[in-house]
Formats: sequence, structure tokens, C-alpha cells
Amino acid sequence: MRLILYSKPGCHLCEGLQEKLEQIQNLSFELEIRDITTREDWFGAYQYEVPILFLANRQDTEEVLPRPSPRASVQQLEQMLRKYFAN
Repeated sequence: MRLILYSKPGCHLCEGLQEKLEQIQNLSFELEIRDITTREDWFGAYQYEVPILFLANRQDTEEVLPRPSPRASVQQLEQMLRKYFAN
């Protein structure tokens, strides 16, 4: 499984979510960070939405995931992701 995190420099919510995702040890996934300031289409789509998290499945389609609370613990984030990985 692959998670895609759309982010931008200086975004504290983005940095916090990335840090928590990197701490998850009981799920196997690849984390791809996409800086929205590097492409106009990403910036136009997500400038007011970051951080935004997508799950890329085997067919290479991307499903947007609900934004976790910034207060969610690493364990809570892992539980949320388990539900989406199972589908």
C-alpha cells in the first residue's frame, strides 16, 4: 500500500501528520510526500486543504482519506488507516 501526503513547506499540520505517519510501525506502507508548491495543478487543488492524505491502491487509483485530527495519537492514526487498508 502507498500513502500520498500532499503538503507544503511551513505547514505545521502537515509536518505533524508526516511525523506521526513515520512513527507507525505495525502497518506496512510506503509514504510519498508531495509538495504542492512544486506543481500548479496540485497547488490549485490543495492550497486550502493541506494536509490531505490519499491511499493509492494496486490499480493506482487514489482514494482521499478523511483528515485525522491533529490531536490524534499515532495509535489512533494507525487504527484509522487499518480500516482503509482492509478494504
